[in-house]
Amino acid sequence: MKLLTAAESRQIDLLSQQKYGVASYSLMTRAGEAVGGEIAARWSSTAQLQQGVLVVAGKGNNGGDGLVAARRLRQLGVKVRAVLLAAAASLKGDAARACSDYCAAGGELSETIDEAALRGAFISRPGIVIDAIFGTGLNADIKGLPAVAVDLIGTCGAPVAAVDIASGVNSDTGAIMGSAVRADLTVTFGFAKYGHVSYPGAAHCGDLKIADIGFPPQAEADVRPAGRYLQSADVRALMRPRAADSHKGIFGHPLIIAGGLGKSGAALLASRAALRTGSGLVTAAIPRCVAEVVASGQAELMTEPMPDADGHFSARATIERLRELIVGKSALIFGPGVSVNSDTRELLTFLMREGAAPERPLLIDADGLNSLSEIGCEKARKAAGPLVLTPHPGEMSRLLKASTAAVNADRISAARRLCELTGASCLLKGSRTVIAAPDATVYINSSGNPGMATAGMGDALSGIIGSLLGQRMRPLDAMALGVFVHGAAADRIARRSGPIGFLAGDLIAELPSALNALGYV
Repeated sequence: MKLLTAAESRQIDLLSQQKYGVASYSLMTRAGEAVGGEIAARWSSTAQLQQGVLVVAGKGNNGGDGLVAARRLRQLGVKVRAVLLAAAASLKGDAARACSDYCAAGGELSETIDEAALRGAFISRPGIVIDAIFGTGLNADIKGLPAVAVDLIGTCGAPVAAVDIASGVNSDTGAIMGSAVRADLTVTFGFAKYGHVSYPGAAHCGDLKIADIGFPPQAEADVRPAGRYLQSADVRALMRPRAADSHKGIFGHPLIIAGGLGKSGAALLASRAALRTGSGLVTAAIPRCVAEVVASGQAELMTEPMPDADGHFSARATIERLRELIVGKSALIFGPGVSVNSDTRELLTFLMREGAAPERPLLIDADGLNSLSEIGCEKARKAAGPLVLTPHPGEMSRLLKASTAAVNADRISAARRLCELTGASCLLKGSRTVIAAPDATVYINSSGNPGMATAGMGDALSGIIGSLLGQRMRPLDAMALGVFVHGAAADRIARRSGPIGFLAGDLIAELPSALNALGYV
């Protein structure tokens, strides 16, 4: 599903009017009528609709959309009141016309320019509230009378329908701009926006409905939005059918550099996931102290014991071995279970400088990322080949020198910032994983469930994406397909047995079925 930024949304709107001759008020009318129609359909024959609808409208075009919705609901026989957070005389353009048309049709309108009047409008409890305060153009924290309105909407106890996006949610990032309405239904126009599907904004969206209001397809083609909310149709296009005469030599050979004392499972999970994602060959380079455990844990895996010290890789001796091992490998995966120490930092520096190559991407995860945070993200910009970074919020906080709370408050901006700092392709794990490319393209993943909140899931994801990189997928595509199928496998398990108690190993075993369900044959 396509995602638009606020700027792209405005551009499509302007092109529709100026280049393709669609009247702006016609777009507003269709938008408002779509909101009214969705509300009538969702709450038809309910006590809430019979109790009446309160429209809380700002003075911009979002408020105009809300007033058109109010007029439409009146036409359908619904009792409607509208509260305008401004003087009607201050409205301009289409918003002023929408207000005039609503009032001319007999609509009840209260102009509230102070808090007392606004609170008075909520004394008579509405059955449903329409949030039409701010749309996708919000770029500063909500303050003053609109902030009071957001609070009143949240405490009045009525279900809420948001026009375009819940007021207070940043359309481009999903961040909360001071405070935000929590909607039960959001009706947006033409295309979904990033803030609808990325947390924390996604939690304020409720059910999302996308209304066709008549944007010409040519306007979208002119803008060419690159963002995607990844669903099965989006990733199915990335699948590569296998020829009947295929052999293991043409499906990649990733080298997984992972593991340490007490962390042999990390190397095994990443390696198993790479095998289950279709790699022709997989080699795991692991410290000698865990080599026997890893080698006995997966018969199909090739293992290379590396010199170790104190339960982890011994950097200088390992580097000499790796110079030979990386020859002919199609991708490198580094970090799961390696621990953070001077040897790991030295090994990471070598892998970025000499291991990565234009034809051999390097995926860095887990303690590889923690080590990168210590040596400095700017070192990644000098890597000899493409880098893929896969942090969870805690690792991202260390990379960005920010709190985990700050990362989670604006996940899209965090992923974009890491791309800027490192020049790498990045993904930020978590519900609605964010995928970001150096060219500023951002994808949001839709698959997955709370059952994935258990040990080893990140190691499995490293193996999946590393396998796809090794199969010569470009980083953005490997991350998109890898993250989606990782979540899709978990969803298949949850549908059978529920979202509690399944393990990373169960997910890995489900990968072939999840891939083949998408058409990976």
